[in-house]
Amino acid sequence: MKKCLLLLLSSLVFSATVSAEEAVLDCDNAINTLQINQCASIELDSAQTELSKYLETSFEHNSYGPELVKSIKIAQSDWQAYMSSHCDAVYTQWREGTIRGVMAISCKTKLTKRRTYDIWVNFLTYMDSTPPVLPEPKL
Repeated sequence: MKKCLLLLLSSLVFSATVSAEEAVLDCDNAINTLQINQCASIELDSAQTELSKYLETSFEHNSYGPELVKSIKIAQSDWQAYMSSHCDAVYTQWREGTIRGVMAISCKTKLTKRRTYDIWVNFLTYMDSTPPVLPEPKL
């Protein structure tokens, strides 16, 4: 019982510490490599969340065509492999410096935002004046 209570209390302390660190992180004024990488990761997480939303919506919106949905999923899998390989090459290019992390993360963010836009243009808009299914994503 004491072990369980101690484990619970220590996890609560750790959670509070992480939350306090996140609250202190000011991405507009990040000055060291750790902060810059954390801020870049936050931006990447946001871009990936938006991509997931647009992908899921494209699957739902195009559910009348299972073959199309399957094709979008295959393309997404191929894109993920490309993005990973390409950004790994960017990381390798900058391997001599601490900038390598943010360069690779920024590469992933840029490609993720572009992929979201491509999903929107090709699968969530119409050729006429009908409003798009979701708003135009920012690049």
